[in-house]
Order: sequence, then C-alpha cells, then structure tokens
Amino acid sequence: MTDVATHLSRLIQLPTVWGRRDDPAAGFDKVAPLLAEMYPRCLGELTREDHGPDSIVLKWPGRNQDAAPVVLMAHYDVVPVDDQMDKWTVDPFAGEIKDKAVWGRGALDDKGALVAILEAVETLLADGFTPARTVYLAFGADEEVMGETGRRTADDFQAAGIVPWLVVDEGGAVTEVPFPGVKGMFALIGLAEKGVVNIELRASGEGGHASAPPRLTAVGRIARAVAKLNSNPFAARIPATAVAMIAALAPHASTAVARKLIDSASRAPRLTERALLAAGGEAAAMVRTTLAPTQLSGGTGINVLPSQAAAGLNLRLNIGETVESARRRVVSAIGDKKVEVVVTHGYDPTPESATDNAQFALLKDAIAAAYPGTPAVGYLTMAATDARHWHRFALDVYRFSPLSMTAAERATVHGADEHVAIESLERGICFYSTLLTNLS
Repeated sequence: MTDVATHLSRLIQLPTVWGRRDDPAAGFDKVAPLLAEMYPRCLGELTREDHGPDSIVLKWPGRNQDAAPVVLMAHYDVVPVDDQMDKWTVDPFAGEIKDKAVWGRGALDDKGALVAILEAVETLLADGFTPARTVYLAFGADEEVMGETGRRTADDFQAAGIVPWLVVDEGGAVTEVPFPGVKGMFALIGLAEKGVVNIELRASGEGGHASAPPRLTAVGRIARAVAKLNSNPFAARIPATAVAMIAALAPHASTAVARKLIDSASRAPRLTERALLAAGGEAAAMVRTTLAPTQLSGGTGINVLPSQAAAGLNLRLNIGETVESARRRVVSAIGDKKVEVVVTHGYDPTPESATDNAQFALLKDAIAAAYPGTPAVGYLTMAATDARHWHRFALDVYRFSPLSMTAAERATVHGADEHVAIESLERGICFYSTLLTNLS
C-alpha cells in the first residue's frame, strides 16, 4: 500500500497546469507513459480509447458485457500556484512525502483519487479478477478550466448509445459538514451540482480630462451596478437534495436540542432556508444562487476619464435556476439600460440523482468498508465537475472522492500546502476495490 504515496508523488512532479498545456515542461505528454510504468496491467491489459487529446480512457470488459457499464472518473490537470499569494512551506511540485502525507498541487484535487482508482484496479487485475459489469476509467486533462475533454468523452458515449449504470466523479469527500449543530466526519456524496454562468457588465462613457467629470463615469456606472447586485441577492430556494441531507444529518446532531431543531428544519423548507442562510458560507450557498464580482477594469490613467469599464461576475446557479433566468435577474437588479449584461459562459444546474437505488447503496457499502461507522449523506455540489456532462443521458451520476479531509485540509484545495494523508489514500483504494468487487 505504501507504493501509492510514491506513485502520487511522481504524478505530482508533473506540473500539469492547463494554462501551460503547450509547455513541454508541464508534462501533459508524460502522464500516460508514467502511468504505464507505475500501473503496467492497467495500461497494458485494458483497452485505451481515443476521446480527444490528452484524455486517458481505459475499458475493462466485464463478465456480462450486455449490462450497462460503470464509469469511474478523475482528472490530472491542476490549478496554478500563485507565487505571490500562496505561501507554500514545501515545493508545490516536488511531491514531498512527510508527516505521513503526500504534499503538492493536485494531491487532493484530483490526482489522489486518480491513483487510488488505478491502485485498486491494478491489484484486482493481478488477482485475475473480472468485474461483473464493464468498467471505464476516464481521466480528464482540462477539468480545471471547464474544458472539452470531459464533455467530448460523454458525447462519444452518448453517440455510441452507451448509457452508464453508474458514474462516479470527484465532488464530495469524507469531511465535516457545513451545518450548525452537527459535528464529526461524514461521507458527502454529491447528487447534483449547481450551474455556472459568467457575466460581463460593460459600460461606455465620454473620455476626457478628469478635472471636469460627468455625474457618472463609466467606472462609476459599473461600480453602482455591482453595489446594487451585492445588496440584492437571489432569493433562497432549497432543493430536494438539501432537504434530504438535513434529514439525514438530524440523528447525528451534537445535542438533543440541535437534533430536534434540525429534524424540524428538514420538515419545514422555509425554516431550513432561514437556518442555512443564517449559517452563512457553504451552508447559505446551498439554498440560493450566489453571485461574486471577481473582476473589474476601466480607465487608462488616474487623471483620464474612462471611455470603457467592465466587471466580471461569477454566478453559481441553484437547482431550478437557468442561465437565462439568472441573466434576467441581473438585468432587473441593476436597472440601468446603459449597462450591458453579456453572458460569456454558462450552463444550467444538473438534475438530482436518487438515493433510494442500488447505485447509492453500492456507494454506501464501499464507504462502510473504507470508513467504518462514517454516515453517507447526499448533498449539493457547489463546484463544477466533469460529471455534469453525463446527466443529459445517464440517470445515476454521483460525485465522491473517497479521501478524508478536515475543513483545514479542504482549504488547501486550490490553496497553499495541499496534501493528503497516506492513510486516506489507502482507504480510497479500499473504497474502489469494494465498489468494483460488489458490482452485480
């Protein structure tokens, strides 16, 4: 099992930052050869399919090849390291092994899960095991930039009429829940994910010297629009997934009073909405479309009136929202016809996968084997994953990386000192092994 730490370390040493895709030093072209060296059975005995540049999709035929297959997903691209803002105490691309953990960019997101999948499959292949159903291992190369690899793979499956019985991608983990009155670790399984829309606000104005300004410059108009949006958040609306999550959490509340309150909240959606909004942070984000102004630009000089100004907004759409309804809501909240509202990228939220089926039961059994006594709870995934592309033709799509992380460790994802415990990787291998051997 200790090989998993060494293997993850070597994979982290390839700095596969998607923005550096054309830089040979990033090592995108070295990933498949490295995996073939570390996992010779996986890359040698399984069939590699072509689903576009840099994608690694391996087919493992099952005993019943007429049965709908399983797709296990991960991605090997990573976000950049900001040398000015991120204060790392280790080299982010050295893959250092210390304190019983593997450190480096991608350890949690998402190279750790990728090696756990391959470790499990490599061992099962060595044992002569054949899964009951065909299994696809689908590893993406541009998830962090919401790229084409994941979408193209799903498109190819749909075009070929291959409808998976189960899809498992990143998203949830074994961690603490962002809900007041509940303590301890839970296996959070993403049943759905919010949509995403990027919007640019644009305004124009007459240029000239700043000594004789108009009542409102282009920058001022954009600033006023952003202020209006900040003071007029989207209305709360709790999705079914969040209600089910709260009901599942009630038995695990830290006190009898908290248990009663949480149980009552799960039975009263409006009360639940207020409780989550009051909790703030991730909890509040579960019940409303969020809007974050992330970019602002305008003007060429400190004493020059700006002829153009713009602001970038990132919205995460709640279940029931659409890209178009969010755009209309932004236009209405701003109330200024001189501010142009342009959608530059967007997709709707996904449907919600079920928790009363064999697929969810399979996930729970695998979690019980890897993390005994840890409750499995469905939840709404806030971030975007490649899993979203499969919902349009596959019913049972879930988001769960079988890695354990505290709130502090979760904060290292996309941040400084990202790391994963070796024990967590070993439990992840147990999860995937159990899932694969329990397929029926």
